Amino acid sequence: MDLELRGKSALVTGGSKGIGFACAVGLAAEGCRVHIASRSADELERARAEIVGRHGVEVTCHPCDLSVTANAVALARDCGELDILVNNAGAAPKGRIAQVDDATWRHAWDLKVFGYINLAREVYAGMRAHGCGVIVNIIGLAGERNQPDYIVGTSGNASLMAFTRALGAESVDYGVRVVGINPGRVHTDRQIGHMMVAAEKKFGDRSRWKEIMAEIAQTLPFKRSARPDEVADLVAFLASARASYISATVVTIDAGQSLRP
Repeated sequence: MDLELRGKSALVTGGSKGIGFACAVGLAAEGCRVHIASRSADELERARAEIVGRHGVEVTCHPCDLSVTANAVALARDCGELDILVNNAGAAPKGRIAQVDDATWRHAWDLKVFGYINLAREVYAGMRAHGCGVIVNIIGLAGERNQPDYIVGTSGNASLMAFTRALGAESVDYGVRVVGINPGRVHTDRQIGHMMVAAEKKFGDRSRWKEIMAEIAQTLPFKRSARPDEVADLVAFLASARASYISATVVTIDAGQSLRP
């Protein structure tokens, strides 16, 4: 299936590793020119080298902290005219409301919530002026399956789901689509880090994280987490002309885990 993405310009935030890197690779494989942004210049350069080596497309690195509004404005300006924005940068700490102080809560939302909104605002203005474009917000399953022990993330994700639907309902009047994706468990470095913490608590040995992962996998559909490229494939489809009538929609990719008892 030709997704008709060749020659398009895409920006992926959090693009140096995990889901973001997989998205950048997937879009590059379809022939997109790719901009990748994250805080680490070294990680971006490693990602750029791999993407160029595999697909030979133009890749531009943008080291920046998107929790700062001015940086989001500058990034949108530096990327020029974009056809696709994939908002992916950010994570929130676990904890119940009494365990998360004001500074921690605000720090998490500055990147994952306001970072998405600020960058989308800037990029949307350009897309609207040109009458075309797609914004894909990678959000998270906690936005629909609310978790009291992850209250910062679950609240932020729910907000981004509403933001996606509200903007996506308006954007179609200007030729722009806005969609969201809620991944469940995905096998990334971040997930491995969580498993290491759990292994330290259970066994006193972080290196035994695979045992924790194996236990959790037994409760998951297909006995595994999703792969980053499975999320990236959905991103490429939603960003493509093959999804031209999809907007103001959030797609769950968890193999039905959220509906299981």
